[in-house]
Amino acid sequence: MYRSSPASRLRFGSRGPRALAHVGKATVALTLALFCTACGNGSSDNSASSSGANGSSGSGSGSGSGSGAPGSGSNPSTPGTAFATDVLMHHNDLARTGQMLAETTLTPSNVNSATFGKVAFLAADGKVDGQPLSVTSLPINGTTHNVIYVVTEHNSVYAYDADSNAALWQVSLNGANETPSDNRGCTDITPEIGITSTPVIDRNRGSHGVLYAVAMTKDAGGGIHHRLHALDLTSGAEQFGGPTEIAATFAGTGGNSVNGVLTFDPSLHTERAALTLVNGNIFMGWTAHCMAGPYTGWIMSYSADTLRQTGVLNVAPNGHMGSIWMAGSGMASDGTSVYVVDGNGTFGTTLDANGFPVDHDFGNSFMKLSASSLQVTDYFAPLDVVALANADNDFGSGGAMLLPDQKAADGTVKHLAVAAGKDNKIYVVDRDSMGKFNPSSNNIWQQLTGTLAGGIWGSPAYFNGTVYYGGWNDNIKALPIANALLATTAASRSPTTYPYPGAVPAISANGTSNAILWAAENGTTGALHAYDATNLGRELYNSNQAGARDQWGAGNKFITPMISRGKVYVGATNGVAVFGLLH
Repeated sequence: MYRSSPASRLRFGSRGPRALAHVGKATVALTLALFCTACGNGSSDNSASSSGANGSSGSGSGSGSGSGAPGSGSNPSTPGTAFATDVLMHHNDLARTGQMLAETTLTPSNVNSATFGKVAFLAADGKVDGQPLSVTSLPINGTTHNVIYVVTEHNSVYAYDADSNAALWQVSLNGANETPSDNRGCTDITPEIGITSTPVIDRNRGSHGVLYAVAMTKDAGGGIHHRLHALDLTSGAEQFGGPTEIAATFAGTGGNSVNGVLTFDPSLHTERAALTLVNGNIFMGWTAHCMAGPYTGWIMSYSADTLRQTGVLNVAPNGHMGSIWMAGSGMASDGTSVYVVDGNGTFGTTLDANGFPVDHDFGNSFMKLSASSLQVTDYFAPLDVVALANADNDFGSGGAMLLPDQKAADGTVKHLAVAAGKDNKIYVVDRDSMGKFNPSSNNIWQQLTGTLAGGIWGSPAYFNGTVYYGGWNDNIKALPIANALLATTAASRSPTTYPYPGAVPAISANGTSNAILWAAENGTTGALHAYDATNLGRELYNSNQAGARDQWGAGNKFITPMISRGKVYVGATNGVAVFGLLH
């Protein structure tokens, strides 16, 4: 069960190249060449790009002039134009690397309490649990704006001007005579549940680009609803006949099944994982609301053009539980497959001739799904998978990240992915052969035991050959990669030890220079930290150094800092704190 204290181990939880921005062109081009397997803004259908290649960690395309970060006075871009300074999804790209490689303003020399601090606060009507998103140079009614998008648990979506901090528009995703859902006695997400997951943006769809979000509401009769919304970027107007009510069935005998059919129960589930857009489909994964009732693990896909359902998968159809938490991280993708780690739930240890559970129950597994059919095509489950589930020691408390191609000592090119959960272990899997399940050994590429001091509730970050992890009651640790293997001992670590739930790091850099690692600290007084990414022992700044000047109140769980055009955005309990140069 999940409770409100850290001791109970609470879990709450691409862009592809079109034209490179001026900044860091050569470096960015090299990074894109390493990563870009299927390009697009969260999809591989050549939709708008942002700060990393699909399945990549590279800085994405930008077709703006100059630095790639035009201000409000620049010429309006055409609809669909994408910029390297866009942040269109959780953790910047489909590989979920957390990189912004087109940052030309913030450097290790000017990020300090004398010259850097809180410059604004974007007020909102509820908790901001989804990561803010950023769109560069968007024409709205004849004027070009850099826009920050914010969603709240009160079911509001805001568009703010990133330069003036003025609200451009606000819409509510509550239906008629509806409110956000109450927490119904559960403190996992409290005091209300509305928009919990990070939306995804596609700059090429609709007339001006579209933001996709899932909202949870409660009607006058107490009924619970989940709906997929597609909102015009310039006005917030519903697109494509939306919203669409979420509903699904799946063959199975577990959970709430009747006559061999499972039916998705909106009252038992919450959409926590960040939305993912691949090949024109929106992917979403469902948690259990309050870890109660006969819930099972649902993954669904919907058409980005029609909002009609295109796929359904239940990851424990003949068992129980199996939620998709990943602390709000999005599913990762290489443009062909989707990678997801599910938490708790039944794992079927009886395998067929191909090594798959005969009962199709994949609880606590790292799964590779076909992006076209939502079928499990490969997976990895730890040898102690049953014990993990029994102890509520979920693998799926953390999200997955794809690495760029790595060359092993023998010259073999490896396609790798990393994930970690509550058991303090980091698992590195070969995406071409993930290892499946063996009760005697974990047949994977690499397993790191003892590297982390605490479990993971979040995602790692990647930059320039190094993986960064921030565990619970642990420092953020830099783990360089050599010969396709992660270092088992950190090359550097932050001086800060992060309380529950740890930290989800993000990186800003100008190509491979001026790299800064950013992390938000939870607590009664939240804090934003900045470290030299090449030496985490060197803290550049934290928001408590200048007394109350840069503070914004209590921290918020599972917050990923978002960096765009010289500013850093941190979700809070009543809005978004904005940090930048003070003068």
